[in-house]
Amino acid sequence: QVQLVESGGGLVQNGGSLRLSCAASGRIFSAPAMGWFRQAPGKEREFVAAISWSGDTTKYADSVKGRFTISRDSAKNTVYLQMNSLKPEDTAVYYCAAGPSTVRVTTTPSGWGQGTQVTVSS
Repeated sequence: QVQLVESGGGLVQNGGSLRLSCAASGRIFSAPAMGWFRQAPGKEREFVAAISWSGDTTKYADSVKGRFTISRDSAKNTVYLQMNSLKPEDTAVYYCAAGPSTVRVTTTPSGWGQGTQVTVSS
């Protein structure tokens, strides 16, 4: 199994920025694609962004396109989510995810992190 540990969440004002990090360890070769999901109170967990092992392929939810950027440092087995122009509706627990492919990680990830809280004040 792959182990995922997120960091970088916190409280930010409307329009501000945050960068989340997710460090992967364990059987990374079994789940080389990585991504981010989020879950707001009372809502279902939703896909945010995903990236392939090489970094050549990225996918984003429509709600974050143009504001969020996913990237990775494969040498460090770490994926990042740069979040700009944050809105109160971005408030959620953000989860790191891993899967065998970019397509799979957007739908049925094989590994999850414990989550990190992001709160955007209005």
